[in-house]
Amino acid sequence: MNFTKEDILKALSTVEEPDLKKDLVYLKMIKDIEISGNEVRFKVVLTTPACPLKEKIEKDCLDAIHNLIDKDLLVKIEMTSNVTSNRTDKLTLPGVKNIIAVASGKGGVGKSTVSSNLAVALALKGAKVGLLDADIYGPSIPIMFGETESQPQMREVDGKALMIPIEKFGIKLLSIGFLIKPEQAVVWRGPMVSSALRQFINDTDWGELDYLIIDLPPGTGDIHLTMLQVVPLTGVVIVTTPQAIALADAYKAASMFSMTPVKVPILGIVENMAYFTPAELPHNKYYIFGSGGGHGMSEKLQVPLLGEIPLYMNIREGGDYGQPAVLEENGEVQKAFFIIAEKVAQQIAVLNAQNIAVSN
Repeated sequence: MNFTKEDILKALSTVEEPDLKKDLVYLKMIKDIEISGNEVRFKVVLTTPACPLKEKIEKDCLDAIHNLIDKDLLVKIEMTSNVTSNRTDKLTLPGVKNIIAVASGKGGVGKSTVSSNLAVALALKGAKVGLLDADIYGPSIPIMFGETESQPQMREVDGKALMIPIEKFGIKLLSIGFLIKPEQAVVWRGPMVSSALRQFINDTDWGELDYLIIDLPPGTGDIHLTMLQVVPLTGVVIVTTPQAIALADAYKAASMFSMTPVKVPILGIVENMAYFTPAELPHNKYYIFGSGGGHGMSEKLQVPLLGEIPLYMNIREGGDYGQPAVLEENGEVQKAFFIIAEKVAQQIAVLNAQNIAVSN
């Protein structure tokens, strides 16, 4: 049977991108079609390497060509990605496509643990990721990545001295913890904190990133206001634990992002310490801190529940020993954080597509 590239495009135009609700050809996601005898090759360019629907899209492409052109064709598809961005103002962090804040309202709910493992999960999926520790008074990232003795180097770019982030596990890291001794307290008033954060944003060579994750401190104070004023946030992830006291503060954090002059979309809720499953009773779940809090919050705010993270010993150990637990291949922790990373990337891709459509 004779067929052309136009025939291939016509067949693939029947394949819908499940999140964006438009076909792949319309979205310009089909690239580099090659035909050689009975073989067809092409690329599908996804909106993120962490796309949770990658396998479905690939299967739908195969089915479309086999059903509409020839069931005996040899079809080879290369699934690639080009992370989308809706940023129009590139004066701040010009090489960064998407900026994600991780907030909690209350301390001790595992926000830095979620930030660290989310960053590593996105990097393991193939994204270029940075992680900024914005908790000036209680920095956690140096410990969680085993880099307490590291210090950023300096580089001159266009006559300006810039800090070079520490790199670990494929992630660019920056924290006040790299600039002070581990036992040293930061006793600064608000203006000094705001000045330090501005330096971390404007005087750092972050390079090209798909996602920059900002690990915010608990509360709703100076640091949060500075970030909202200085950084064009793509969206925010809210972290909570199931109990009422954590949820009360999480609602306050969510409210802060909706009160600002430029509202920041909430990408979803992560419920940490959701339940405990003993190793000897793998099918049992013990809801030590209560249950359903994250689900109830997601319903009330009408945002997705991105995931429920159980109480696992290796999550705590990973944070203590500088080896984020998501690095353990094929484990339950990796599976849980991969799901969260995919959903975060999915929400950002949909948000970007909606904003681009509106601007056009």
